[in-house]
Amino acid sequence: MNLENLSKNKKLILGIVFDLIGMITFIDLIWAPISGILMSKMYAGRHGRIAGIFSFVEEIIPGFDVIPSFTIMWFYTYVFSKKTETIEVK
Repeated sequence: MNLENLSKNKKLILGIVFDLIGMITFIDLIWAPISGILMSKMYAGRHGRIAGIFSFVEEIIPGFDVIPSFTIMWFYTYVFSKKTETIEVK
């Protein structure tokens, strides 16, 4: 499964769906490791691994299901990140 190469709009929609699934409280023990793996697959590198750990912990602790970790990571990656894009002119 290659979620890293999805467009940013598809990642947002998929992240919102994953956050909604995470709000179902009776599937936490099953969803926590899955959400950690999906988060680290959607966002590459160190930030993705840290977000995957955060997502796992957030889902496994009761009462924290309402935190939209996938959506927060999307905003961090595509809105708040200071990563500059270079455009190559040929």
